[in-house]
Amino acid sequence: MSAAMDTESTYSGYSHYSGHSKKAHRQGRDRHKSPRSKDGSRSEKSVTIQTPPAEPLLGNDASRAEEGQDDNWGETTTAITGTSEHSISQEDIARISKDLEDSVGLECKRYLGLTVAAVLGLLVFLTPIAFILLPQILWRDDLEPCGTVCEGLFISVAFKLLILLIGTWALFFRQPKADIPRVFVFRALLLVLIFLFVFSYWLFYGVRILDSKDTNYQGIVQYAVSLVDALLFIHYLAIVLLELRQLQPMFTVKVVRSTDGESRYYSLGHLSIQRAALVVLENYYKDFTVYNPALLTASKSRAAKHMAGLKVYNVDGPGNNASGQSRAMIAAAARRRDSSHNELYYEEADHERRVKKRRARLVVAVEEAFTHIKRLQAEEQQKAPGEMMDPREAAQAIFPSMARALQKYLRTTRQQQYHSMESILQHLSFCITNNMTPKAFLERYLNPGPTLQYDRDRWFSKQWTLVSEEAVTSGLQDGVVFVLKCLDFSLVVNVKKIPFIKLSEEFIDPKSHKFVLRLQSETSV
Repeated sequence: MSAAMDTESTYSGYSHYSGHSKKAHRQGRDRHKSPRSKDGSRSEKSVTIQTPPAEPLLGNDASRAEEGQDDNWGETTTAITGTSEHSISQEDIARISKDLEDSVGLECKRYLGLTVAAVLGLLVFLTPIAFILLPQILWRDDLEPCGTVCEGLFISVAFKLLILLIGTWALFFRQPKADIPRVFVFRALLLVLIFLFVFSYWLFYGVRILDSKDTNYQGIVQYAVSLVDALLFIHYLAIVLLELRQLQPMFTVKVVRSTDGESRYYSLGHLSIQRAALVVLENYYKDFTVYNPALLTASKSRAAKHMAGLKVYNVDGPGNNASGQSRAMIAAAARRRDSSHNELYYEEADHERRVKKRRARLVVAVEEAFTHIKRLQAEEQQKAPGEMMDPREAAQAIFPSMARALQKYLRTTRQQQYHSMESILQHLSFCITNNMTPKAFLERYLNPGPTLQYDRDRWFSKQWTLVSEEAVTSGLQDGVVFVLKCLDFSLVVNVKKIPFIKLSEEFIDPKSHKFVLRLQSETSV
């Protein structure tokens, strides 16, 4: 063991010779050495499940640059050296070009919708002003004088337009959180309603006022006021349809991650399938633990080993009848399969023992490092202000004392791909700046946190695919199932309607709780 550690520290500058890559190489070599079955009938019934080729987590190409990072940063805390090689294939070029085309299409669709909404909103706000100004410009000399009531209507139009402008900005002009595959039905209906409404007002205005050159200017101003009032009511309708309608919970959705079976429950209101998918994804990033494919490799290797143990060979050849020997071999393979639970039990027990041991070492190392920080802070207070150490320098000073224990713990729990040395130093300097305890520093590493806790380049997925038998613009219904797919896993969503609950009241008479205690004076003595 000591020789291996010395060798590892000697070659720590080269990240391609890490222990993790050697283990993966041995696993690949063992797969190539798996025996082949000579029984033709047995091979016809075998089922081969091919896993997709290994890709960066959640489809982010930025994580490829992190693969060259040295996993042995625990032994190389003062200097980091290494080599990096990058290559690109024809499939990568095709995939990159497809991503660019998809992104261009999404950008065009997004800006087209914003452009249409902006033009229609500008038309809505300029229409009442145009109704008031056009008579003053075209036939001003023929207009009747505007009295006090007419001038008061000017103030009413101005304030109502201001209120409508603020409400429209708050409701519609918000930064979109995602691109949905289909049009938002209620928003499209509102835009169509507003367009038809404004068009009908302009049509009536052109026929009854512009053509006839109406001289009743107060009536024209009241016509503009009625338009603004109707626009305010449409804005209220938009608030009800877009915001208030979905607040009351009507459905309960169960979200299950396909790889490890982690699940959560959420309550949703009246939403379309595509908007429900957005709500599920928003909650997924903050509620689900980060997806770690390394935790699934142990179960896959164990299943492959047991499947290899179930192969049966006919040693007498295909032409001879050796049914008794074949039955004995099948029984032996079955007994071996039945004893696999013992192997699983001891593997999990040994893994838990190693995790607890390395966790204890990590806690002790971090507590000693923070104790050293307190001593440094006491010494720094006695120095001049210009000689004080900043939190970054303090973190770099105490990090080597805990680096090895932290590295071994992260490797044992298979979290090393989510924590780089730079991110750990930043978190350590943050804890030192805010005077946090060692327990607060270790919380990120001892308990796998939600997806948002980690670096965005390591978990963020550019695109999710919504798979549903129903139309994505249709509303949620009882029994609807849809799937959200990304590169490495999928989220299966099952919708159940909240049952109707009937409550009844039962009146209890307060006098029914009263009782009488009768004592007998006679005794048996």
